[in-house]
Amino acid sequence: MKKILIAIDYNPTAKNILEAGYSLAKSMSAEVTLLHVVADYTYYSSLDYSPILGFDSFSNLGVLQTNTLVELQNAAMDYLMKMKEFLKDDTIKTLVKDGDTGDAIIATVEESGFDIIVLGTHSRSGLEKILMGSVAEKVLRHSTVPLFIIPVKKDE
Repeated sequence: MKKILIAIDYNPTAKNILEAGYSLAKSMSAEVTLLHVVADYTYYSSLDYSPILGFDSFSNLGVLQTNTLVELQNAAMDYLMKMKEFLKDDTIKTLVKDGDTGDAIIATVEESGFDIIVLGTHSRSGLEKILMGSVAEKVLRHSTVPLFIIPVKKDE
């Protein structure tokens, strides 16, 4: 296994996923790529609301204000670059995709030949899971490569 994709969102628990995935990659001397998928930004009607959960924890910009998908993608790339700096590894590659998160992760793996996917699960249940779905479940159902799933809780 030489290519590892670490898919992270902007939840404050993303650092846990990042560190676990990076540790796995280093133990295997594998190449690391960080991925963030920008979901459909048109659902966010207020400019004072950040569609990126936890964005203010990682940026000196506070609440993210965007008018376009391009601005949101630029903010996502800025975040991934901060995570790359956090790990102190210039060899890490970064990707920002948009669309359905699960579909984008699967497509990225198929396009770029990753050997393993690292992602977190927020342990949603009940109505929240029905309404929002589970990215980890979707990726697990459709992946042709192994997954390393990191369970995280909101209160971590």
